[in-house]
Formats: sequence, structure tokens, C-alpha cells
Amino acid sequence: MSLDKDKAVALLNQIMELELASVVRYTHYALMVYGYNRIPIVEWLNKQADEGLLHARKAGELVTFLGGHPSLVIGPLLETHLHDTNAACSIPVSNILQESLANEAEALKLYYQLLELAQGKSVVLEDYARNQIMAEEMHADAVRKMLRQPCEV
Repeated sequence: MSLDKDKAVALLNQIMELELASVVRYTHYALMVYGYNRIPIVEWLNKQADEGLLHARKAGELVTFLGGHPSLVIGPLLETHLHDTNAACSIPVSNILQESLANEAEALKLYYQLLELAQGKSVVLEDYARNQIMAEEMHADAVRKMLRQPCEV
């Protein structure tokens, strides 16, 4: 059995596009946070944007590793606008975190598809997919923990 390189390149390009959209989304979120808790939240959001760029670069490197052409597209930037604010309100960070969880679920779906495609056919892609799945799962867990109330178990 050999790896379907065309499918792998297509999946990696989708991953790259999604991760680039995450960079834009997290940067946008960081600009939208106000209030006395702003500094640590903005730092965390900017760190997520930086991580998304690294993930996009890794995916792009694997596209070229397989002889493909990296996409110039940025994934959909759909926004719920649940985190919009006006002069009378502070931004509900929980809404930003919910949007982040939805994005993580989409990324995980793509990484699992890549793992399934590569299993037994490419150790490089298997290892990459497993590492990314672990990173995305840990990130989603961190977000879920931030969404919990202090007394929730």
C-alpha cells in the first residue's frame, strides 16, 4: 500500500488554510479584549496566533515534502460576532473561547483524517498528525478548563 500523495497534499493544504485563519482569528480576538483582565488574556491569544502560524508552516513544509504546492488561501474567517462589544459592555471572553473550541474541533477533524490516510504508509505524516492531534487536544482541554467555573469539577 502506498500513500495517496494527492489526498495528503489536499489535506495538508486544508490544515494550512485553517491554521492561517486561526492566526487571523486569534489576532482579531486579542485586539477585541478590554478590561482589567486584558493583559493575560491578550498574551494568551497572541500566543495562540503564534502557534497557529507555526502549525501552518509545518503543514506547508510537508506539502512541499510530498512534492505539492502550498496553498495561498486563508481558510474561512466566519465569525459569530458573539464577542462584539460596544461602549457600554465588556467583551464576553467566554464567547471567544467557545469560538476557539469550535475551531479546535475542525482542526482535530482534519488531523485525524490525515492520520487515517497516512497510517501504515508514511511514518513522517503519522508522526506529524499524532503530534498535532496531541497539541490540539491539549489546547482544547486548556480552553475547556478556562470555561469552567472555579467550583466546577
